[in-house]
Amino acid sequence: MCIVVSVERHSKRVLILNMVLDNGFLRFMLLTQGNQRRKKESFWNDVFHLVSCIPLNEMVVLAGDRNGDIGSCNIGYDEMHGGFGYGDRNADGSRILEFADRLKLVICNPLFMLQESQLVTYAASPVKSTVDYIIVQQEDKAKVHNVSVIPNEECVPKHKLLVMDIQFNTTKRWHKKFEPRVHVWKLKEGKT
Repeated sequence: MCIVVSVERHSKRVLILNMVLDNGFLRFMLLTQGNQRRKKESFWNDVFHLVSCIPLNEMVVLAGDRNGDIGSCNIGYDEMHGGFGYGDRNADGSRILEFADRLKLVICNPLFMLQESQLVTYAASPVKSTVDYIIVQQEDKAKVHNVSVIPNEECVPKHKLLVMDIQFNTTKRWHKKFEPRVHVWKLKEGKT
């Protein structure tokens, strides 16, 4: 069961969707970064403040266009980058990785080995890159089963639709306690 509690527009570039699930609370943040340097600084400061104020028992999903390419190399960012990205890292991509590192977040796109058509989120003639990301807290990384692009679907011009498969109901299965067939207490008796 999933109930939408509220939808809040924090700013022109941040929309927050609060949901109650069977086993907890989900805060889904849709983010779009601007291109001007001053707006980028303001954007990252706002998002940092919003995410750092969220309690650890709530699941947070950050999704949207970051205008940065984190690339395929995960050197220095092993905890938040799976190493299966696309292209080369740029300055804005480094900023995304530093942001994830400071808040103990994981970028889900490069966690899975996929074909190029399922990695590229932005395509404009000769230019192809991954600029749209889904980011979760490190504690929730195990709940994410797949993140990929639907190649022939555009959600906005030149941006492909990015989807995530996530399992919310993660209940542990208890196994029956192992009982040995040899009865150790009988070994102490003289009859054995």
